[in-house]
Amino acid sequence: MRLADTPAPLRAGGQADTAAAAPSLVFAAALAALTAGREAVTSTRDDLELEDWPAPKRLATHAAALAATAFRDGEEAGEGKLMLLHEPDGQDGWAGIFRIVVQVHADVEEEMAADPLLGEVGCSWLTDALDLHAPGYAGASGTVTRVITEGYGAKSDDPAATGFELRASWCPGDGDDDEIAAEIAGAVAAWCELLVSAAGLPAAGTLAIGGRGPRAARGAGPGHGRGAASGGRRGR
Repeated sequence: MRLADTPAPLRAGGQADTAAAAPSLVFAAALAALTAGREAVTSTRDDLELEDWPAPKRLATHAAALAATAFRDGEEAGEGKLMLLHEPDGQDGWAGIFRIVVQVHADVEEEMAADPLLGEVGCSWLTDALDLHAPGYAGASGTVTRVITEGYGAKSDDPAATGFELRASWCPGDGDDDEIAAEIAGAVAAWCELLVSAAGLPAAGTLAIGGRGPRAARGAGPGHGRGAASGGRRGR
């Protein structure tokens, strides 16, 4: 799959404009599936924190968003955003009435950031996770970016940091209500597995929320970020 043409970067922009039209029963069911996916992830991993996030305006009639932070040894190791968009009549380029948009960022070793296969590996992290958790996905697109951060002036002594960033979107699989719910819940699991892979955290023993098939063998799996040491949430 070639990742290209992802939507604009995610950013907090307030809740979707729903004052004129209350969330439909279809979207309410999708929100329930999103919550189920979130709860399934947090019940199996203590190194990920998920929270509600304001969905950007004007992308769709209805929208909801989640933010995730990955922790390794009490320190932040990566972060991400997920948006669930719903347009009752669909939009051009959509393969249905829902669209999932995700963003993941994590620091990686300089050697990995320089690897010409980083984009391909990042793509495989996403597609492998989707194949496992939300195999009915369609119309996937996105970008992989290498991020280099260098300090100047008062921060000139700060070490350079290299990062990995993936932005992607897809339409969850269509079908009956249960199948759509499984695909949306599975999208949360796939997004979190992508974040885990990018952050170099160990894979959970089982996280098959919407999965209905074996994991694909292509690409690199979890543990290829900045070390694969055991994670754990930040101390409180």
